[in-house]
Amino acid sequence: MSAPENSGASTVASMGIDPNTKQSAGQAATAAGGPPPAGRLGVLMLDTRFPRWPGDIGCDAGFRMPPLRQVVGGAMPREVVTDAAQFAASAWAQRFAQAARCLQDAGASAITTSCGFLVLLQHALQAAVQVPLVSSALLQLPALLAEEPQVGVLTIDGASLGPAHLRAAGVAEADLSRVVIGGLPPDGAFAAPILQDSPQRDRAAAQVDLLRAALALRQRAPALRRVVLECTNMPPHAAALVAATGWRVYGLADDPRLAPYVDAPEKTA
Repeated sequence: MSAPENSGASTVASMGIDPNTKQSAGQAATAAGGPPPAGRLGVLMLDTRFPRWPGDIGCDAGFRMPPLRQVVGGAMPREVVTDAAQFAASAWAQRFAQAARCLQDAGASAITTSCGFLVLLQHALQAAVQVPLVSSALLQLPALLAEEPQVGVLTIDGASLGPAHLRAAGVAEADLSRVVIGGLPPDGAFAAPILQDSPQRDRAAAQVDLLRAALALRQRAPALRRVVLECTNMPPHAAALVAATGWRVYGLADDPRLAPYVDAPEKTA
């Protein structure tokens, strides 16, 4: 949700679909061990300044090629990390769709976003472009629910992430109760610097805060084996989460449509 760490990124400008479709032939080839597809990944960025660390979609480290980035001016974290009703009352859908078209015109062969709460725009954004668009790690939930009786979600804001976000991710009505959500305290070392767009973050303190939330979720749902990381700022801590909980965790980069563009995330401690 921030301006990328690393000057190698290409910034284009400043300013759905069924989630299980539009996997390109290039992506399938890469998954089978072939070369990456032509073109580059485009990233719709929130308008922020907080630091990002390797593993975060906003940091160039870990990409096979520096992605194209489009900052949506004024789209601060608290404008997007909100409940579905408040977000629907905003005018962000049109602005994000315009930004997605700019990325496509600049040569992006797939597009993603820097905030998992943008899953609410999955259908609208995919309808705006012809290339695959992956708005959120939450889009992996239907496939995981097909294999697990319960799937967890760790989110930056458990009070705001609700059924509408899960429905937008493709979760069937009958399966909503099988998704167990755990959130971070808004004033904690992980969430507060992001939501308040602070220019400084304490990585060690943020990780402690995230692990505390993960362990609380595990205590509530001890049978959980797989957990989706809604927030794109969580994957830098994936190895620590795995070591502390024994879960398999899934961030945005684990979506198979993004696999050709990123190196395999490190998830072992």
